[in-house]
Amino acid sequence: MAALQERLRAAREVVQRTPQGLFVDGEWRPSRSGATLAVEDPGTTGTIAEVADAAPADAVDALDAAVRAQASWAATPPRERGEVLRRAYEAITARTDELALVMTLEMGKPLAESRAEVAYAAEFLRWFSEEAVRIDGGYMTAPGGGSRVVTLRQPVGPCLLITPWNFPMAMGTRKIGPALAAGCTVVVKPARQTPLSMLALVDILREAGAPPGVVNVFTTSRSGEVTDHLLHDTRLRKLSFTGSTGVGRALLAGASRTVLRTSMELGGNAPFLVFADADLDAAVEGAVQAKMRNTGEACTAANRFYVHTSVAAEFGRRLADRLGALPVRHGLDPDSLVGPLIDAEAVKNVSALVTDATEAGATLLTPEADVPAGGHFLAPAVLDRVPLGARALREEIFGPVAPIVAFDDEESAVALANDSEYGLAGYLYTESLDRGLRVSERLECGMVGLNQGVISNPAAPFGGVKQSGLGREGGAVGIDEYLSLKYLAIRADR
Repeated sequence: MAALQERLRAAREVVQRTPQGLFVDGEWRPSRSGATLAVEDPGTTGTIAEVADAAPADAVDALDAAVRAQASWAATPPRERGEVLRRAYEAITARTDELALVMTLEMGKPLAESRAEVAYAAEFLRWFSEEAVRIDGGYMTAPGGGSRVVTLRQPVGPCLLITPWNFPMAMGTRKIGPALAAGCTVVVKPARQTPLSMLALVDILREAGAPPGVVNVFTTSRSGEVTDHLLHDTRLRKLSFTGSTGVGRALLAGASRTVLRTSMELGGNAPFLVFADADLDAAVEGAVQAKMRNTGEACTAANRFYVHTSVAAEFGRRLADRLGALPVRHGLDPDSLVGPLIDAEAVKNVSALVTDATEAGATLLTPEADVPAGGHFLAPAVLDRVPLGARALREEIFGPVAPIVAFDDEESAVALANDSEYGLAGYLYTESLDRGLRVSERLECGMVGLNQGVISNPAAPFGGVKQSGLGREGGAVGIDEYLSLKYLAIRADR
């Protein structure tokens, strides 16, 4: 308890030093109305900060600044743009401990996971600092002669970047990094639940030399209204959003009014397949990683566990033993391996999925566990023999619940895995290379973990198919989302 109290004290001190206003045109300022919104610690439900609450006029101020800065930032040499990102990478790395304290306090994840996210977030800035100098084009002679075909890539222009609460810093750097590297200016809207990590990140970018107007941020409790106002503005040239599929659909509809370029990283319902020949020790370890990262509050989280009938009982027992033994504590508690969910609504929604499954005949393999009082805590649950109609197999769980279904053969496993409107991530465990490649190719998802429970990597393209989104973030292709291709036809006399 003493260690927890010391970490809480240290985290609150860092929060007090973190900017809590709007960042517009290189300056921190309050909202025009002076309104604020409360930021809650999900581990205690107490208020930890009051940040500026923007109205549409404040967001327009931010876009005005981005528009004014666009031409000069696009003309800045790529090496200089990259060096801003590189300096920010170094600053984030140096401040890992304090940034992790803030992240855990506002989001809830265990402190070790927050440190890992800070490192992950920093890597996107390092990666795209290197990609800034690799923006290229092409040259060729037209097939019929008489003309030269020259192609070049240019920044799309001012971008609106909307980030989620579950990875409050990494989802910011995954968008800001390529945008700035490409020569785009940005307006960032973080989730209202976790604004502090983004505010700290933007202040680091300011210190790293991002010129006024290049990076702007606003926080708001009126996300739909304020965002929709910006989507009407024809000066905005790009929207990048990470969040639920439902909100993504609404944003796509709004973006259609001005034919706004979009990239969307939306919901997931990842299948986790365990074949009869799988290494069960490795499969259980991978399942714990794929399910419990971020307390299950991740779009890549394993959501549906399909296990061959010959090993289903043993896999379920082992997974229940592992998840049932994980300590559920405040994220700053030194013993915590499972933190609180983000809010009371999340606890209600995830609990309802467990109730729906058990009432339909599923068996709860994990024992009832005590959880701390006063926060949004939920103990991990493993459900066996889950009926195919259960909501937990159709909906994104976003919590520490693992439903298991047995399958008889490869064909049925693939059919079950692909029976979803989502297609972000998938996982499979098998000792057969042929089966591993064959099933990976057949899974309808943008990313596959083959005998691996963690797939996110700044050097790899992140994104999905079907209703899990549009475009890719990270990797060599991540910067393409922020570049437009231009073709020059140049007359060439023979």
